[in-house]
Amino acid sequence: MPFRSQFIIIEDNLIDQFVTKKLLKKGLDINPLYIANNGKEGIDWLTGNPDHHSLIIFLDIQMPIMNGFEFLDEFDKLPENVKDRIEIFVLSSTLDSDEIKKVRENKYVSDFWNKPFRLELLQKTFV
Repeated sequence: MPFRSQFIIIEDNLIDQFVTKKLLKKGLDINPLYIANNGKEGIDWLTGNPDHHSLIIFLDIQMPIMNGFEFLDEFDKLPENVKDRIEIFVLSSTLDSDEIKKVRENKYVSDFWNKPFRLELLQKTFV
């Protein structure tokens, strides 16, 4: 049975997009899956699709145009009724302890996952 929430991957790296998409398809039978190539595209998608019932975002940190931290700053400005239906997971390969701390302290981030994440972690979190 397909997962009920919608998913969006906000990631600039095509290989990471592909791997995350494959893991979501295999682990949760996700379809459709939306892709944004940077934080600005992600914010634009959210403001253009405000009526989703439940949305899970996989957010990269380092991206051109608008990075993950800038995305979170813009996300904060969205209406509460939109933010309440969204869960954000940061996916990153960063080893920078300051970045990881900043992510973990953000009130909108549910968790920080190293990429590529393991299928077992996905299933444990969402099944």
